[in-house]
Amino acid sequence: MAEVVVGSQPEDCPGTSSAQAGRAAACQGCPNQKLCAAGAAATDPAEAAELRERLRGVKHIVVVLSGKGGVGKSTFSALLAHGLAADESKQVALLDIDICGPSIPKMMGLEGEQVHQSGSGWSPVFVEENLGVMSVGFLLSSPDDAVIWRGPKKNGLIKQFLRDVDWGEVDYLIVDTPPGTSDEHLSIVQYLSASHIDGAVIVTTPQEVSLQDVRKEINFCHKVKLPIIGVVENMSGFICPNCKKESQIFPPTTGGAEKMCQNLNVSLLGKVPLDPQIGRSCDKGQSFLSEVPESPATSSYRNIIQSKSYNHHEGESLLSLFHAGNSRRALLQ
Repeated sequence: MAEVVVGSQPEDCPGTSSAQAGRAAACQGCPNQKLCAAGAAATDPAEAAELRERLRGVKHIVVVLSGKGGVGKSTFSALLAHGLAADESKQVALLDIDICGPSIPKMMGLEGEQVHQSGSGWSPVFVEENLGVMSVGFLLSSPDDAVIWRGPKKNGLIKQFLRDVDWGEVDYLIVDTPPGTSDEHLSIVQYLSASHIDGAVIVTTPQEVSLQDVRKEINFCHKVKLPIIGVVENMSGFICPNCKKESQIFPPTTGGAEKMCQNLNVSLLGKVPLDPQIGRSCDKGQSFLSEVPESPATSSYRNIIQSKSYNHHEGESLLSLFHAGNSRRALLQ
């Protein structure tokens, strides 16, 4: 596999998802020119039209990213889906493209479920009437089966999820991704560019070892022209249920996500404290938000979805950022 050479991209870099990636005049002399030219061809026009038609009923799409594994990205994706689906008038879908580590079926209480084929395509597996899920986990004979696939096969399955699943009319499609910036991320951005993406939510923990990879994730978003909705700081302190005193389990030695977001001019959507019940709820496949409604972590999740963010987009909620993205697309059409 070709090695990516780290460095500043050309001033007029077309982006890795562009048809001109590695081919534009600005790419001349860039150390990654051959890599971009080999791996970022534009979606075929007929294929793009097919994807656009399949996703035409999806109003809003948000991709959940993390620079490092184990920061709670899939947990956030699952609870974001539950939180949005709490409004019974909204239809929510959760797509798990963490091909090698699909944890969404377990977290959503769907382990052992299978995908059913209908005349209109694959049917999502439903948690509630207004919350459907699709994951490679539903295609495995056992949750312990290892998925040992190279990039092209992963990309093919992601395309199949978008093209063959009968998503129907959906208000919010949440896409849970693996950690890092790899084939799956390039593929989902490329394929969804045929339709639209409201943007990415990036999940981190407070310590510098996690923030270091988040900065790379933010750089990735800029390079592929993926809008950043904001950052969520997970495991942000622990509030003792007895004395109510807060302890920093993962000390923000460099100022945490708040300082990083200020420096990079990115919105900090909120901070979610540790709560042992989150892990227990996920293991049982139940919604932590409805199981422990009085938890400070539940309040943080609800604030992220409904209330004001910490900075940058002052006075805007995650929902209002979705709607603002929709308005911007309408203006561009």
